Amino acid sequence: MLNLEELTLFISVIRSDTPYIDGNQLYDKVLNYMPRLNKFIFSIRTRIMNDYCNAIISLPSNSDIRNSFIKRGIHSIDTYADDQLINNRGNCHVYSLPYEFQEFLFMSNCFQGGNFDKVRLLSMDDIRPFEHELFKIIAKDFPFLQQLSIYNDKAQKNKQHYSSTLITFNHLFKLNLFCAHHDYIIQFLSENNTCLPCLTNLIIIYERLRIITHDFTNDMTRRNCTKIKSLVTCQPLVGTQNFYSYFPSL
Repeated sequence: MLNLEELTLFISVIRSDTPYIDGNQLYDKVLNYMPRLNKFIFSIRTRIMNDYCNAIISLPSNSDIRNSFIKRGIHSIDTYADDQLINNRGNCHVYSLPYEFQEFLFMSNCFQGGNFDKVRLLSMDDIRPFEHELFKIIAKDFPFLQQLSIYNDKAQKNKQHYSSTLITFNHLFKLNLFCAHHDYIIQFLSENNTCLPCLTNLIIIYERLRIITHDFTNDMTRRNCTKIKSLVTCQPLVGTQNFYSYFPSL
């Protein structure tokens, strides 16, 4: 790879006993062998899962990670990271700016915002609850988001189910809540919280959907369901009259 001039790197790495990938590691293991490299586009996510390891890991701060890249001549970057393990878990995401990828995977609560107008698919994953304020940031910073998956079984602490701040995702057509706590079903389907004018695909556990919609009679969650054409529940649907009235586009 001595003659390589351009490199695009999109990776996710799981580690158990070593810190996040930073600019120093990346240079020593990869970039040092590419002396002619003049264009480097990257998204590097590191997840630490320390469940079965007794190693003591010292995690770098956001500033430490950013400076490790700057020291290697890579200035247009951003990063967000946990600076300590939480339940033996830690997350770090470092990426070049502007963000050039259509996918943004496994966002955690330490995300701090930015400009992601090229992103069409976002997944969110954390052992801490996602709150209403974070979804406000996402709606603003990912203006053309089309697909969203949430993996989080923790209840929201700051419930905003009757919030005066309505969040709108103008282009979101696919929503995956199958592995999400029922608070996120209310967060996204309640018209008091979120407006989803283009939602046509929903992946969800049927029983949770039935409960949240009050057996498909709850007007507060009706509007965001009217255009759904694909409903995936991984179990047989009970097609009552209320059900078909709730999903007239199925």
